[in-house]
Amino acid sequence: MTNPYPKLFEPLTINKTVLRNRIIMGSMHTGLEDRIWDTDKLAAYYAERARGGAGLIITGGIAPTRAGLLLPFGSKLTNKIDVIRHRRLTSAVHREGGKIAMQVLYAGRYGYTPLKFSVSWEKSPVHPFQPIKMNDALIRHAIWSYGRCAKLAKDAGYDGIEIMGGEGYLLNTFLCKRTNNRTDKWGGNTENRQRIVVEIAKEIRKKTGPDFMVIMRQSIADLVKDGQTWDEIASLARKLEAAGVDAINTDIGWHEAQVPTIVTSVPRGAFVTYTERLREEVSIPLIASNRINTPELGEEILEGGRVDAISMARPLLADPEFANKARAGRGDEINTCIACNQACLDHAFVGKKVSCLLNPRAGRETTLTLGPTRKAKRVAVVGAGPAGLSAAVAAAQRGHTVHLFEAGEQIGGQFSIAARIPGKEEFSETIRYYKRQLEVTRVQVHLNTRITADELIEQKFDDVVVATGVTPRMPNIPGIDHPKVLSYADAVLGRGEIGKTVAVIGAGGIGFDVSEFLTVDDSPALNIKEWNEEWGITDDLTVPGFVGRPRPTPATRKVYLVQRKPGRQGKTLGKTSGWVHRATVKMKGVEQISGATYDKVDDAGLHLSFDPKEEGGERITRILDVDTIVVCAGQESVRDLIDPLTVGGVNTHVIGGADVAAELDAKRAIRQGTEVAASIV
Repeated sequence: MTNPYPKLFEPLTINKTVLRNRIIMGSMHTGLEDRIWDTDKLAAYYAERARGGAGLIITGGIAPTRAGLLLPFGSKLTNKIDVIRHRRLTSAVHREGGKIAMQVLYAGRYGYTPLKFSVSWEKSPVHPFQPIKMNDALIRHAIWSYGRCAKLAKDAGYDGIEIMGGEGYLLNTFLCKRTNNRTDKWGGNTENRQRIVVEIAKEIRKKTGPDFMVIMRQSIADLVKDGQTWDEIASLARKLEAAGVDAINTDIGWHEAQVPTIVTSVPRGAFVTYTERLREEVSIPLIASNRINTPELGEEILEGGRVDAISMARPLLADPEFANKARAGRGDEINTCIACNQACLDHAFVGKKVSCLLNPRAGRETTLTLGPTRKAKRVAVVGAGPAGLSAAVAAAQRGHTVHLFEAGEQIGGQFSIAARIPGKEEFSETIRYYKRQLEVTRVQVHLNTRITADELIEQKFDDVVVATGVTPRMPNIPGIDHPKVLSYADAVLGRGEIGKTVAVIGAGGIGFDVSEFLTVDDSPALNIKEWNEEWGITDDLTVPGFVGRPRPTPATRKVYLVQRKPGRQGKTLGKTSGWVHRATVKMKGVEQISGATYDKVDDAGLHLSFDPKEEGGERITRILDVDTIVVCAGQESVRDLIDPLTVGGVNTHVIGGADVAAELDAKRAIRQGTEVAASIV
């Protein structure tokens, strides 16, 4: 078969290292790096992606000195004992024919440690503990430590190293006026602010020799006030090339930036133009990154001729076989990353082990296996939402004969609703993936079929997986059956008329999603230019950090978001994506009302009351004169099959929303489906 992505699979030479293709697995800290007893798990994680065809794997951040640790007792490479451990990682990748580079990361003020050093005394707004300002001796020691670490990485068998110079870590804070207020030779003007980065590059080259691959992860759009201008970025790139850096991997945004860079609502390839601009400045290979998740987009970027490789971390979490599938013309079988962040970055930022919502085996390659079954069984899966799809496909992959029963006319369950939310269009990719996998694994799919327990018992299935999901819960409010009241499912799926003024009951994740849905028309997703305007990214490259005033598109409806709990809304939303949802509803003018009691619904609208502001005072009342009321007040499990199947002696497994109907959790649902499939032997 002709290779459908010829540019993507051209070999690429960086220094003397030849990569078999231009797919680079970007750095992502998994948490497995930090403990010596997780070394074999980390090796298996990298090996599976090398076996899957990635051209180069870049590790999670490794500290060059204890002072630069991300976490207490976190990952480092500072001595020959550490080298022995790291050799287990490089050997695992090399056995699979892959290449691996180690990212050297000095955390600076972003370290979760009480003893840390930074460019100044200023504390990070998103991390605990105040840093200690580095003096000249500490800076010189940091430079020397980078060189030593790179030399040890070479001794450990790494094919190269990547210097982390972005995202607000130590080196990035030296580069920007935002954080560098020094007046010595390490601050003040542009040359002084860049000095430490250039000196590190020179030290690494001196310690590792001329043939060792050195990549710079350079911040080319800080997206914070008082970040770097384009002239400063271009100047640094030229200096790095002269100092011996072999390639530049682009980095976008700081952890504290108020512009989203990694969530699903960011358009695909939103920041590629920044990488392309560097082509005028340097001749070394350039690597584009951020929100590149399909081989088609990768090929399109490379065809432009201004970028030499693409970096994708989370897409290779979701599908370690990404490269092999693309090369074989099986792009439709790729489990496309939807940038949900729920099991990867949300985990990383609270100290949990990283995995993937779509691929719960990520990071668990040694403990969650889906090898061939010893005995093929007849398995029924009831419900074709994320949990049922996961169970059906995984069981069929293992060799079981699987029948999938779905009462509706299509697969997808709650993902079919999510895919209609503005900025969550990527969720349709998961439905596409499972639809194709059902074909590949020959699962027998029965749509529009509400199977009964008696029928399941009569057909003598060895195992039945109940993944019947949830139904929206309608609270006991007088007038809840009023014609102007809709469930969130009916509202999003177009099963009722929605007026120009809407009250949303319930401010959990679904309430925020529905509020966003209601404030836009059925127009296509924002293109990159419109999205930049909405979030205040300026085209004026002389503006430090490239951020200006956001210009959001006007809301199409007046929306009230109401919750019973007092206080700020959205506290339980995801660590890395929740702030984006909160910011979005704010910029769309959604009025957020907390601490409300729902008194009744009638022709006048939604009647609310509130505790008095002073003890002994009268309750405060308010009527929201709205055309429509959308209820997002939780869900109830659909469990009617469980008892009769259990009484009938059927081996029954309950997963997903049928198991727990709390705030919808696709991460748990897909994980349970995979684990159930692994357990059927």
